[in-house]
Amino acid sequence: MTRHGVASPRPLARANSLALWGGVECTANRVQDRWFHQLERSGHAQRDDDLERFASLGIEAIRYPVLWERIAPDGLQHADWRWPDARLARLRELGLRPIVGLVHHGSGPSHTHLLDDHFPGGLADYARAVAERYPWVRDYTPVNEPLTTARFSALYGVWYPHARSDAAFVRAVLNQCRATVLAMRAIRAVNPEARLVQTDDLGKTTSRPALADVAEFYNQRRWLGWDLLCGRVDRSHPLHGYLREHGASEAELDRFRERPCPPDVLGVNYYITGERWLDERVERFAPAHRGGAGGRPFADIEVARALRAPPGGIGPLLAEAWARYRIPLAVTEAHIDANREDQLRWIDEIWRATQAVRQEGAQVEAVTVWALLGSFDWNCLVTEARGYYEPGAFDVRASPPRPTAIAALMRELAAGVAPSHPVLAHGEGWWRRAHGRFLCEPADDDALAPPSPERAAAHARTPRPLLVTGALGTLGSAFVRLCEQRELGCVGLARTALDIADPAAVAAALDAHRPWAVVNAGGYVRVDQAEGDRAACLRANAVGAEVLARACAARGIAMLGFSTDLVFDGRLARPYLESDRVAPLNVYGMSKAAAEAAVLGAHDQALMVRTSAFFGPWDTSNFLWHTASSLARGEAVRAADDIVVTPTYVPDLVHACLDLLIDRASGLWHLSNGDPLSWHQWAQRAARLRGLDHALVHPGDAVAAGGAARPKYSALDSERGRLLPSFDSALERFFAALEDPAQRALQGFPVAAR
Repeated sequence: MTRHGVASPRPLARANSLALWGGVECTANRVQDRWFHQLERSGHAQRDDDLERFASLGIEAIRYPVLWERIAPDGLQHADWRWPDARLARLRELGLRPIVGLVHHGSGPSHTHLLDDHFPGGLADYARAVAERYPWVRDYTPVNEPLTTARFSALYGVWYPHARSDAAFVRAVLNQCRATVLAMRAIRAVNPEARLVQTDDLGKTTSRPALADVAEFYNQRRWLGWDLLCGRVDRSHPLHGYLREHGASEAELDRFRERPCPPDVLGVNYYITGERWLDERVERFAPAHRGGAGGRPFADIEVARALRAPPGGIGPLLAEAWARYRIPLAVTEAHIDANREDQLRWIDEIWRATQAVRQEGAQVEAVTVWALLGSFDWNCLVTEARGYYEPGAFDVRASPPRPTAIAALMRELAAGVAPSHPVLAHGEGWWRRAHGRFLCEPADDDALAPPSPERAAAHARTPRPLLVTGALGTLGSAFVRLCEQRELGCVGLARTALDIADPAAVAAALDAHRPWAVVNAGGYVRVDQAEGDRAACLRANAVGAEVLARACAARGIAMLGFSTDLVFDGRLARPYLESDRVAPLNVYGMSKAAAEAAVLGAHDQALMVRTSAFFGPWDTSNFLWHTASSLARGEAVRAADDIVVTPTYVPDLVHACLDLLIDRASGLWHLSNGDPLSWHQWAQRAARLRGLDHALVHPGDAVAAGGAARPKYSALDSERGRLLPSFDSALERFFAALEDPAQRALQGFPVAAR
């Protein structure tokens, strides 16, 4: 079917059902003269087979970039259309409707910016060129989040052009909204049926009574972009005086009112950090959370980090937007930086809340799972290239990108199937927990609100736990600790409570606890003693691992086991990959090599992780703890300089393993914090970071010390994906944990920045 010679795409949403959309994080922001392109960081700019991955999720539409900065950085006459030509054509073949974005948290090519009077006309010219080249595209977002971008670029000075004034903020909002109007006018001259899907953040602000007027101003301001486009900013508008005071002319406000360009769909972007709490009692808060406005100091912090009663979530905000505009809505970004189970809980909560709002009469078309390929460095507001990565439906640290549990959840939602992952039946997201989420003394005295009916329904099933064997050891106890922190139901069994080499005992334990996954964290770990205790070592490490794997496979239970860098002989003299041939030099290494083969042979969904050289904040028997303690007392330390390993920070290892388990990953993985170091280099590096006397660290000879033979070089790298943070980051957090008992208890807890 065509109208005016333009092919009509599929309906915006399936009749009477909530549609699932996806989005690609594509921010192209500028900081001074540095540009940060998310498409380059994620690799999507070069990887065209991602489109098939997106289609496999069952989504109906995708927010997709054809960014002005990338396609025509030197003007339309020099535009390079090859990338969008190929990508949009393939999306069309796959049946994915693109919602084309033209500017995403950017300010256009280098010859313009948000405060430039030529910005609106320049974007309109580009928009017309896009529409003429792709006349079949119907849905557009000319400028993503104009209000949010104006705040970061012109009020806070974070992004280019780095202004810090109300006048600059007002000008940036007006320019972006004017650009949107002109862009849609140009697009509709080509395709009269083109639709405006206008996005912005809908986070709400609450406060103590003393700051009620500030909160009210912020809450009125969040509507400003949509109000301008809808022609609602007249002389009675709450922000009319503010706009006029800070540079808006009556004529330009009249122009919005007289020729409105209301969105066809209001795109609501929602992040837990968008809901803010204002508190004049600044002494209660860390300096990083203190600010102010109009000469009035106050703290500005996420509601979820400050109040015992968690925020109401997206449901009330959607209802508020529907009541205000009566324009169809879509959740156009649903994403959170968190551990995997909380990422699932977030999407599940938003989907359920959106369904509930629809049942109450609001017209909500879709939920968009954002950042299908994840995003980089939003924890510093993409002002630096630190390498901090948040996975999405796919994890781009693997090649090819690896589907995560989010992808599986999306396929279920798209198919109308109830989410099935066991972690959704146990625990709340961090933003709703009674513990661990506060960055200050809670500012209210109310008890925690009860779970919403939607969340209660999600937890109606009997939760299945994670079962951890060897729960009293270094690794096992860390799993139990962090499962509790992450609200992952967990049962820990000590070696004395379960002999994993006894098939009957294993069967009884699995049938009694009905776990969804088993972590085998126990085993024989005394490398030198194993040389004279071969049978016991093999029984604990190889026989027991195989018994457990076969029992789990028979019951469809996922399993995680651990191996070691000592399965290698060290002759490669470069970091070992998963595919490298094993050749252990000692009995312990032989037992672990046998365990790998047995487990992976018995259970095709088993996950085996090779790692090495543990250090962590909860175990006082590790090398780094002893080294730091000795140096702090002024005592000399001798460390081997003839053996190279890759140190592994236990909290990072456990978090990554839990995410992999939740993702239902399988096969062999190498996990470490990445830097090949001799024990001597490790000790010296730690001493320097700690400010201790590194001259007290003396080189030693491990070979001369005797004991089991060890490879001189057993550093680990991965061809499947480097999942752990850097060694320097791990060292810093280890020493921070020594100083702060609370941080030591909560090591690894994620704090979202957006």
